[in-house]
Amino acid sequence: MSNLDSLYQELILDHSKHPHARGLASEDGRTATSHQHNPICGDDITLRAQVSDDGETLTSVTWEGAGCSISQASASMLASLIDDRIDAGDALTRQEAIDLIAGFREVLRSRGKMELDEDVYGDATALSGVSKFTARVKCAMLAWVALEDALPRA
Repeated sequence: MSNLDSLYQELILDHSKHPHARGLASEDGRTATSHQHNPICGDDITLRAQVSDDGETLTSVTWEGAGCSISQASASMLASLIDDRIDAGDALTRQEAIDLIAGFREVLRSRGKMELDEDVYGDATALSGVSKFTARVKCAMLAWVALEDALPRA
């Protein structure tokens, strides 16, 4: 195992053990909640997305869930990525969030032929290697699918 693979495994385990934005925020303002279930390994994610009053900008993502370390870490990484962008004054528009999800999906379906851009995906880059294990792709995608489902309704 390379040092980078080892670092990525540690990052996934750290997000799984110390999740970011875990716990659903109240449903104040424009929010939508999506529950997703992965019957293959029993993962459950409930994600709440909140958008600005004008409906254009994603203002927060919170979640709750149970399941494998990959699904839990992926939800944490997604929430962290969004919060980091908001904290930097570069909140995601709805379309940017949709594009982010599409790029994540494309890499995870690449069967190891593509990697996520760390400048765009931050810690979620550690999940690039999941694409080599098709049985685990749905675990990593679960929170991202929940956001994709919630956005049009927020």
